[in-house]
Amino acid sequence: MARIVVVGSINMDLVTTVGRRPEPGETVNGEGFALVPGGKGSNQAIAARKAGAEVEFAGAVGDDVFAAALRGVLRDAGVGVSRLRTVDGPSGIAAIVVDGGGENTVIVVGGANSRMTGLEPADLAALAAADVLMCQLEIPVPTVLEAARHARANGTVVMLNPSPVRDLPPELWDQVDVAVVNEGEAAQLDSVLAGVPHVITTLGAAGAAYRGPGGSSLSHPGVRVDVVDTTGAGDTFTGALAAHWHEGPVTALAWACTAGALATTKLGASAAIPSRAEIEKALAEQS
Repeated sequence: MARIVVVGSINMDLVTTVGRRPEPGETVNGEGFALVPGGKGSNQAIAARKAGAEVEFAGAVGDDVFAAALRGVLRDAGVGVSRLRTVDGPSGIAAIVVDGGGENTVIVVGGANSRMTGLEPADLAALAAADVLMCQLEIPVPTVLEAARHARANGTVVMLNPSPVRDLPPELWDQVDVAVVNEGEAAQLDSVLAGVPHVITTLGAAGAAYRGPGGSSLSHPGVRVDVVDTTGAGDTFTGALAAHWHEGPVTALAWACTAGALATTKLGASAAIPSRAEIEKALAEQS
């Protein structure tokens, strides 16, 4: 069982479903609404746990009405929350609109995630003992850099999902062992990714591709499913990938592609993350 620490974001997702997304200045009638705990860090932590890893989450919630539910969704999934701090002010939120085809648009308000600054001694100790550190970019970049630097110094694999894409200090890229990007991010970060030893690019319904040291490469095809909502599918992919990274890229990619596809068959982010049994069943059906 891989030991993973996620240093990242946790949000309450405000999910509205519509037949089609509105044009600028247009009002459309919604078909449904739900409050669903999410955030890239939280989603990836839960996905890694459900895929079979031991996971600890380091992040921040506010002192508002969403905090207890956000903490609870991690705990209920079996993710360790001893490093989840409470800060003054609101928790992070994401306003999500999902259309009839399952595509989405997302607006994120950082809230407590923006105040996840500096790591405590216990956070650093957890990083040093982990097999994999997972980071994204929905918390302050200096915190991501501090986590990556400490993980690398202690032999922990540093896995970065550089989303949302932004300019990052070269020192951060120097710490990254594995980068997980989608096609758009890969195009934007092309020259930067050349220096990362392992790069995984998600290809939507077409699966994913891997490029390793020395130019080695492989791919895994997409898994056919009936898509309901793509929110959180990339996070589910990344979590499953991290959980099985120690088994090699072929196995890790198969788990990741399968988990990511299954996550699109239900509404919401964390609520749609498949269990290990569901992933194993789908993998068996592919063979």
